[in-house]
Amino acid sequence: MQIKNIAVAGAGTMGNGIAHVFALFGYKVFLIDQNETILKNAVKVIEQNLDRQVKKETITAVMKESALANISVYLNLKHINSEIDLFLEAVSENKQTKTALLQQAKEIIGEKGIFASNTSSISITELSTASFPERFIGMHFMNPAPVMRLVELIRGYSTSDSTYETIKELALSIQKEPVEVYDYPGFIANRILMPMINEAIFALFEGVAKKEEIDTVMKLGMNHPMGPLALADYIGLDICLSIIEVMYNGFKDPKYRPCPLLVKMVNAGKLGRKSGEGFYKY
Repeated sequence: MQIKNIAVAGAGTMGNGIAHVFALFGYKVFLIDQNETILKNAVKVIEQNLDRQVKKETITAVMKESALANISVYLNLKHINSEIDLFLEAVSENKQTKTALLQQAKEIIGEKGIFASNTSSISITELSTASFPERFIGMHFMNPAPVMRLVELIRGYSTSDSTYETIKELALSIQKEPVEVYDYPGFIANRILMPMINEAIFALFEGVAKKEEIDTVMKLGMNHPMGPLALADYIGLDICLSIIEVMYNGFKDPKYRPCPLLVKMVNAGKLGRKSGEGFYKY
């Protein structure tokens, strides 16, 4: 199967980054979000990021204009049709929200297209039941999608080999490095990353060190480009908590118990960069 037309549902940070990448490599992208403000901001962000690439001379001005021309924006799914080859959802990390969206898309796209989720932790097997399990796969981009090369390709229980190979070729065509992963809570990236972040929060919670010291140890001692607490702020503390809870509930293992400080901060609306304050102020 050759993929040409791609619908990306969800125009937030991940959705607009994914749309940016596909459009830059010549795919026709239908970017969909029911929030008009988010949709308008997505187009603005994509253009700004393309401008940044032009200034760095990683792309040309002609490539920028071509990428923007490849993107169409819509406020609902009624504008997509059976010509869509790939429907990729990148909405909030909530199983019910994703399932409802996939069920709508299934009715519109029908028997032809491949369905994918950019979920960072929710079971691909469970989500696949809302569409066509053999043609459903996890396609987990890293943030920021235009910069990070890794894409986790997560096989659900019923994901066919042909679906996997098609999406692997797609990832390679946009100069990403696809890594095959099987469907367990947190997959690989977040199964390793989130316990590290959670443990850093526990260290702060228990008074082992201050936030700056914790981040400095990981940057200078482990050569991480960003400390775990600053990274949590960048990801969003609500997203970190959601992922940790999926792992805790999925494995029933106390080592994935969310730190009480993380829970309290999310309840207080201190979500990191997007709210203006998390472990640091922005």
